Amino acid sequence: MFYEQRTTAPDSPADLRAEYETDLAGVLDRVDLSEAVATTGIERERLEALRDGDSPSLSLAEAAAILALDEGEPDAETIETMATEHLLLGMSTAVLDVETVESELDIDLDAKEVQQKIERRAPMSFAEFVHVQYVIADRMS
Repeated sequence: MFYEQRTTAPDSPADLRAEYETDLAGVLDRVDLSEAVATTGIERERLEALRDGDSPSLSLAEAAAILALDEGEPDAETIETMATEHLLLGMSTAVLDVETVESELDIDLDAKEVQQKIERRAPMSFAEFVHVQYVIADRMS
C-alpha cells in the first residue's frame, strides 16, 4: 500500500498512481459504498469514480481514509503519518534534499512547499504524494 516504504518505482508517476488507485478501488469493492461515504466524508460520486477505474481528485488524507476502511489496515491518521514519515525516511536513505526532489518533480511545487507537505504543515493531494514518492523511490532503485 501507498503508506509503506517504497524502494523501487514503476516507469512513471502515472503508473504508480494507477497501482495505488487499483488498490483503493479494491477496498471500495469490499465495503458498502454508503458506509464508505459516511465514514470518509468523501462524495459518493468520487468514490464511485475511483471504484469504477477513474482517477478522481483526492487528498492524501482522503486516500488514507479510503484505505482505512479495509479490514486489517490502520486508522486513517496512522496511514497518513506513516506515508509521510516514509517519504522522509526515503529522502534520508536516498540522500535527497527538498531542492533535489523539487528539481525532479513533474509537477509545480517548490522546495518549501515540498517540505511543508512532507512535514504535514500543508495539505498534500494524493497526486502530489505520488509524485514525491516516485522521485524518492526512483532515486533509490
